[in-house]
Amino acid sequence: MLPSAEQVATVVVCEDDAPTLELLRDHLEAERFRVLPAPSASDALRFCHYEQPDLLLLDLRLPDASGLDVLREIRDADGVTGRYDPGLPVIVVSGRGEEADRLRGLGAGADDYLVKPVYVPELALRIRAVLRRREGRRAGPLRVGEIVVDTARREVRVAGEAVELANKEFALLRTLASDPTRVFTKQELLRDVWGFRAMGRTRTLDTHASRLRRKLDPESGRYVANVWGVGYRLIDVGDREAGDDRDR
Repeated sequence: MLPSAEQVATVVVCEDDAPTLELLRDHLEAERFRVLPAPSASDALRFCHYEQPDLLLLDLRLPDASGLDVLREIRDADGVTGRYDPGLPVIVVSGRGEEADRLRGLGAGADDYLVKPVYVPELALRIRAVLRRREGRRAGPLRVGEIVVDTARREVRVAGEAVELANKEFALLRTLASDPTRVFTKQELLRDVWGFRAMGRTRTLDTHASRLRRKLDPESGRYVANVWGVGYRLIDVGDREAGDDRDR
């Protein structure tokens, strides 16, 4: 008995033309992808909500909404309490091939943009390339020194002890822990965690960072560093810069 081929990834294929949808489904399943066919925007969003796919293949002309609106709704999602994963890889496959159309698609957050008719073997390669770039996105818990952030279970532990965080505190910690040696600017954090289009005059980030710092380390506040004039970073327990991370 021949062994069954392991599926590579789950892909939502959002395409309103039935023959094209069936063609893409057949070829991608032959490439060992699990395909969820979505002939409308509402179908695509439902799959993205309930099925936790690895990638969305998205047409722009759909019977019930614009594909760009679907893309924007996914990218604008909260990521913690929201219905969709804002980091979901999305490849646009559209009959619109003008430069302005491609720029709009990429500007709205698409990871790649292909113009119909597509050569399916190339499409499969593009899907695999995008998935490789995002392969760390669904890795196991993030570990930074004594801090463990389990994004799947939405759990945080410091030195083995559970820490209860509010939704935005968790989203902020998850972002900082994704690249703990990097300083995230205030503009980046307000955009990615809160969805702000512009900074304005707000203390939202500073207030949440201060609360997060106290919850992670009530005694010393060692972990969340305020890099003055720039933004925030996450500091390992052994980092000598930890003395600079308290509110002044």
